[in-house]
Amino acid sequence: MRMEAGEEPLRLPKSPAPPGETLRLLFLQLRPRQWTKNLLVFAALAFSADRMSLESAAAILTAFLLFCFVSGCVYILNDYVDREADRQHPDKARRPMASGRLKPALALSFGGVLLAGSLLAGWYQNRLFGLLLLAYFAMNVLYSLRLKHIVILDIMVIAAGFAMRAVGGGLAIRAGFTSWFLLCVFFLSLFLAIGKRRHELLLLEHNKGLHRKVLMNYSEPLLNQLSSVVTAMTIVSYSLYTFRDGQSAPLMWTIPCVIYGLFRYLYLIHVLGKGGKPESLLYEDRGILACVLVFGAAVVLI
Repeated sequence: MRMEAGEEPLRLPKSPAPPGETLRLLFLQLRPRQWTKNLLVFAALAFSADRMSLESAAAILTAFLLFCFVSGCVYILNDYVDREADRQHPDKARRPMASGRLKPALALSFGGVLLAGSLLAGWYQNRLFGLLLLAYFAMNVLYSLRLKHIVILDIMVIAAGFAMRAVGGGLAIRAGFTSWFLLCVFFLSLFLAIGKRRHELLLLEHNKGLHRKVLMNYSEPLLNQLSSVVTAMTIVSYSLYTFRDGQSAPLMWTIPCVIYGLFRYLYLIHVLGKGGKPESLLYEDRGILACVLVFGAAVVLI
């Protein structure tokens, strides 16, 4: 869906929500549909078979929930800062604060309490993990206030957030990650971030500066070029991880699955015009979902 020149942005009524709907709006404000991004913390357990136990499973599940809560607090702050710009977007205008159904002061208060509780819980579980959660939140605050307006750096910060999730999973179960795996996660995250920027650029072609100023510094050919480079780097990084970092030799047989997943995503971006919501494609596209399930099962079995 593209907005044509001169077309009025979608505007929703700003009447406050009924009291009974407030809790539902607060939950929606945490963007539970995007919690699939935090599943990356489970990679630590999947690639550390020697540490699989009920205790490790409980620790990794706790880490997942804490990342969901902290990232939800980031979304609250981000939506608060961008609520005026989001009203110019055909989809984001439906968000609780942008639509006017949720009072910004209430959302900020809820986020503050949830953030404090999550950071304390993370510190109690593992001090390094607690510090990582704090660093993750601080980085995303900087992103919401400033870094998202700096071309190239904006997508690199998004990628760094994914890498921090992977590291967080390792800290939660006290398992380390190799440099090649972290590079693979970082490049894959860049790949998804570039696809999202490309979708936004095409969706808001005629008024891209009204919603996200940094889009004025991007062009479709540039993003296509960046996507090609990062795709190759992701495949190479994962291949070297399976060959060189002491992994089980059969793990190399998962390389074709990774290649298919990347190529399938490129198809969705360039042919079907998707990519604006990577977290939704995980369960909306059968090809991506099947690839993830097969890859996950293969890694655990190997």
